[in-house]
Amino acid sequence: MAEELTMMAVHAHPDDEASSTGGVLAAYSAQGIRTVVVTCTNGEFGDGAGGVKPGQDGHDGQAVAKQRLAELRESCAILGVTHLELLGYHDSGMPEWDYKDRPDAFCNIPQAQVVARLTALIEKYRPQVLITYDDRGMYQHPDHVHASLCAQAAFAGSGIPAKLYLSAIRGSDWRRLEDALRDAGVDVPEFDEAPEERQQAIEAEQRITTTVDIREVLERKRDALFAHGSQMSESWFSKIPRDVAEVTFGREHFIRAADTTGAPLPEDDLFAGLRPARDQGDRPDGDAAR
Repeated sequence: MAEELTMMAVHAHPDDEASSTGGVLAAYSAQGIRTVVVTCTNGEFGDGAGGVKPGQDGHDGQAVAKQRLAELRESCAILGVTHLELLGYHDSGMPEWDYKDRPDAFCNIPQAQVVARLTALIEKYRPQVLITYDDRGMYQHPDHVHASLCAQAAFAGSGIPAKLYLSAIRGSDWRRLEDALRDAGVDVPEFDEAPEERQQAIEAEQRITTTVDIREVLERKRDALFAHGSQMSESWFSKIPRDVAEVTFGREHFIRAADTTGAPLPEDDLFAGLRPARDQGDRPDGDAAR
């Protein structure tokens, strides 16, 4: 009997599952595909009650983690995630913070230890598709980079998944979003990219191989994002008009980093080359291949 179609997404913090893969998690779970989310940290360095930041009076990392993990479970329920696995490591904080130097910070946990745990989960669920971050992408959070490198090593070492995808951001979409929000009178922070960062964003966009239309489940992705209310309530992200969100976030983009199926590129289905022949025309949005 063929193994159950399964997708595993390896993330760093609670809320990452919704922001970067919420669409494909919802779309593929709606097709009956098993979806597994692995979250590496508890998110202790997120915002506390009232938006209190780490290091400010009233910030309680344990309370923040408890809240964020509860929000993660709610988000996964909204997205239809079949299984949630928590590695339980300590959030490292932002790259410019000193917290990342703590020995228990996730980014300082030896790769071999994390890879062994991820490999055990891959052996347990036997996913054909594994998703993580682009370690060369624009967002160089130490936890994201470590999660990516560990997931890629587990992919290579296990020999089980057929396809490895790195989630990607189209910088052009973000610039379009910023312009639309400013036109709508929303106060959006200025993202002052250095020339090398701008070039990095261009190169990342050029590496995109796979784009999945998630407009049919965009409301579920949005609901999952807002399940993380402790982090979203004060964010400019919460002010994005629905029509702007559809244009900018109606598709999720990926870089196919490894593949044993020989499926042609570009793709619009993470499971291209993996479905039974009668299902190869199916797409996450329910449309037949054109």
